Amino acid sequence: MTGYGTATGKVGSGAVTIDVRTVNHRFLNPSIKLPSALAQWEGEVREHLRRRIGRGHVTVSARVELQNDSVVVDEARFAAYVRQIRELQRNFELSEALDVATLLRLPNVMASGTGDAIGGTAAECVTVLDSALDALMLMRDSEGTRLAELLRQRLATVSAGGERIALRAPVRLSEERERMRLRVTDVMNGVDVDQGRLAQEITILADRLDVSEEIDRFRAHVAAFDETLQRSVSEPVGKRLGFLLQEMLREANTTGSKARDTAMLHEVVAIKEELERIAEQVENIE
Repeated sequence: MTGYGTATGKVGSGAVTIDVRTVNHRFLNPSIKLPSALAQWEGEVREHLRRRIGRGHVTVSARVELQNDSVVVDEARFAAYVRQIRELQRNFELSEALDVATLLRLPNVMASGTGDAIGGTAAECVTVLDSALDALMLMRDSEGTRLAELLRQRLATVSAGGERIALRAPVRLSEERERMRLRVTDVMNGVDVDQGRLAQEITILADRLDVSEEIDRFRAHVAAFDETLQRSVSEPVGKRLGFLLQEMLREANTTGSKARDTAMLHEVVAIKEELERIAEQVENIE
C-alpha cells in the first residue's frame, strides 16, 4: 500500500529527519539510504521495518543536521596531524610555529552540518523511525479504509452471482432429470423401462451435477472475507484475504466443471473475472 511519513528527532548531537515512503508490492522490499552518521544502525532500522511493515516497496531516507550550527572537531585526528608535523619540523629543521586554522582545514578534522560525527545510539535512531512509521501508518490506514469499501462492493457482485447460481441449480437438476427420462424413453422406443433402474441412474446423475456443497462453501468464504474486511483491529489481513480468494476460486471452478448449463457457466465466468480484479488489490494489502 502507498503512504508517506516523516519525523524529526534528536540522535546524539544531531537533529535527524527520517522519511519513509511505501508503494504497492507483493512482498516486503526495503530500500534504506542512510548518511554515514547513521549507517552503522542500518541493521536495526531494517529489522524494525520488518516488524512494522509486512508488504510493500519501502524507501527509507534520512538527513542529519548538527544542532545550533555547531561543529565537531576530531581531536584524535587533530593530535595525530600535530605529531606528524612536529616530527617533520625536527627532521627538516623547520620553524616550530603551527597555524591552527591550517590544521583545522586538513581532511576529516572538522565536521559541520553533515552529521559525520554525532554520537547517539541505535535506540534513538529507531525512535525517530518509529515516529515516521506512525505517520506512514495513518496514511496507509486511510487508504485501507477506501480500499476496503471498494472490495466490499466487488464482493457484493461476487456474492450476487453465487446466489443466482444457487437459484438456478435446483431448476437445472429438474431439467436434467426430465431430459434423461425423455432420452431413455426415446431410445427404448416403447419398450418397458425398469423404473427403479431409471430412478437410480437419474439419482447418480443428480449427484454428479449437484453443486449445493460448493455453494455452501462459497457462501462461507464470502462471509469470512467480508468479516475480515470489517475488522477494526489493526493487524495484517492480506494473506488471509488471499487464501479466502483462492478458496472461492476453487469452488467456482468446481461449480463450473459440474454445471453443464449455459446460465450457470455465464455466472461462473463473471465471478472468476471479479475475483481476479479483487486479487489484484489484495496482493497489495498488508
